[in-house]
Amino acid sequence: MAQHVRPGEELNEAPLKAFLQQHDLIENPNGELAVTQFSNGFSNLTYLLAIEGKEYVLRRPPVGAIKRGHDMGREYKVLSRLQQAFQKSPKAYVYTEDVNIIGAPFYLMEKVEGIILSTKEALSRNIPPHDFSTIAHSWLDTFVELHDVDYESIGLGDLGRPTGYVERQVRNWGKQYLQAATMDIPEAQQVMAWMETNQPTTYSHSLIHNDYKYDNIVFKDDSWQEVQAVLDWEMCTLGDPLMDLGTSIAYWTTPSYGDMVSQVFPAPTSLPGNPTRSEIVELYAQKSGRDVPDMVFYYVFGLFKIAVIVQQIYYRYAKGLTTDKRFAQLNYVAKTLCKIAWQGIQRGRID
Repeated sequence: MAQHVRPGEELNEAPLKAFLQQHDLIENPNGELAVTQFSNGFSNLTYLLAIEGKEYVLRRPPVGAIKRGHDMGREYKVLSRLQQAFQKSPKAYVYTEDVNIIGAPFYLMEKVEGIILSTKEALSRNIPPHDFSTIAHSWLDTFVELHDVDYESIGLGDLGRPTGYVERQVRNWGKQYLQAATMDIPEAQQVMAWMETNQPTTYSHSLIHNDYKYDNIVFKDDSWQEVQAVLDWEMCTLGDPLMDLGTSIAYWTTPSYGDMVSQVFPAPTSLPGNPTRSEIVELYAQKSGRDVPDMVFYYVFGLFKIAVIVQQIYYRYAKGLTTDKRFAQLNYVAKTLCKIAWQGIQRGRID
């Protein structure tokens, strides 16, 4: 839900309205513009613009972030091309690299109406346990649909390098962790060493979202049978679809994750009636027709990747590049996620 804009993350409205008029999105640059900010997530900043009876969503990188992982032009390209083959993606209108408008590159897209299933939303609706089976099936059907997109036919064949994807991911996320580390986490080193020697060497290729979870999905209504749109495409690339699934089940928060992780990544997956991670993997295999081997590697990689992401955010906070108080304990969240990953390795299972 959109709320007041956080201090330090305001938009410069006059040049923004002029830009909207220039691209035929509004008629009068002197009209009243209402700006609110979506509070979910820790990455790219997302705003709701309301003007002349219209609503647009604006996406820009976080304050103080490097371009890698926050490339607005790349995200705009994905959405622009994706509409041809996967219409459960928001329509993108315009992108600019002109930092003189709001201080960073940004793009504008449509606001999709529907229900975003955050924990708060799920609790407010008092969703009965049996509904979560329908929710999970709809969520997975859309996931499989995305992985089946012919990315070459829509001009996204140059989005990534699927050959060698897993090896590069293990290596690059390890490097990123070391660059952002602020405390000694022995489990992080153990997990990195284990992934280096236990990664798959053969795998299929597809378009992958890399952040596919309930609160990045817009359901049409509370029948939960239709997904209107998938949001947050900033990490979309070409690679192993099981790496995508691994990240999703790593985000499949359960009470076993503990209070600290659950508070930072609250998810409806912890509510009664949800499938287990193993059941999600089995359903994915059935729906996709893909061979799904032992998922421990993919689950562990997903946990480690999330740990690195939150550690990078904490690093920005520790350096004073952002003042968002939500980030103050993220180094301990990274530590907990690495411990969970190491426990998964030792137990040899994902639940």
